Amino acid sequence: MVVEVKFDSKVLSILEDKIQLIRTAKGAIYLVGPIRLPVHLYGETVEFKWYCWLNCDEVTEDFEKIILKLASVNLAELQQSSVLAYGDFEYGDDAIIRMHSICHTGDIFGSKRCDCGFQLKQSMKMIKEHGIGALFYLANHEGRGIGLFSKALAYILQENGYDTVDANQALGFVDDSRNYSDAIQVLKALRRKPVTLITNNPKKLDALKNSGLPVLGREPLWGDVSEFNEKYLETKINRSGHMKDDDTCCND
Repeated sequence: MVVEVKFDSKVLSILEDKIQLIRTAKGAIYLVGPIRLPVHLYGETVEFKWYCWLNCDEVTEDFEKIILKLASVNLAELQQSSVLAYGDFEYGDDAIIRMHSICHTGDIFGSKRCDCGFQLKQSMKMIKEHGIGALFYLANHEGRGIGLFSKALAYILQENGYDTVDANQALGFVDDSRNYSDAIQVLKALRRKPVTLITNNPKKLDALKNSGLPVLGREPLWGDVSEFNEKYLETKINRSGHMKDDDTCCND
């Protein structure tokens, strides 16, 4: 059910102050935030600043037009990306960031078939302990960009001897179709100073460097190895080019 919305000037002024227009080659990104978000993290409450963004073909600084269309678009059936920022992320020195791909099974259900849930919480912990940073939670990256349903099919193939790369390719996908251009646009809108990237994936590091962003380096993020994900982690290194830094990843 769609209800006709009419904003009074007070409501609109509150919302407008939290919206930023980022022009892109395909239209616009509308970035909303910051919003206070207290998060339960390893037994303590940590307060992050939350941002969310929406891709749109229409480019306008009349944000009322965009807001009025939301109820009819049914965004609940789509995915939107967001950011958790900590400390003085906009202006502080020496920030660390994580570009984290959405993983329904690992992040929500705590699946041990991958290390995504561990990486999500551990990177948030690293950012908090470091004092300045941000976690970019990226929609449309499920299964390295193949989507949840296709990922389910790939899991069946993996249970029958395929590794992650072979399973994706057998379904007609490339190994990794993720794109970081929108996240980089948002990062540029939030911060211009150098960042350190939390990642094992050289493709993420290259994407930031090739965009012209000042990148100081990277922090590795391995852990939570088990009998359920050891082959998955080995495939990341041996076939997808992820950087192995120490023996915390996989046993040779």
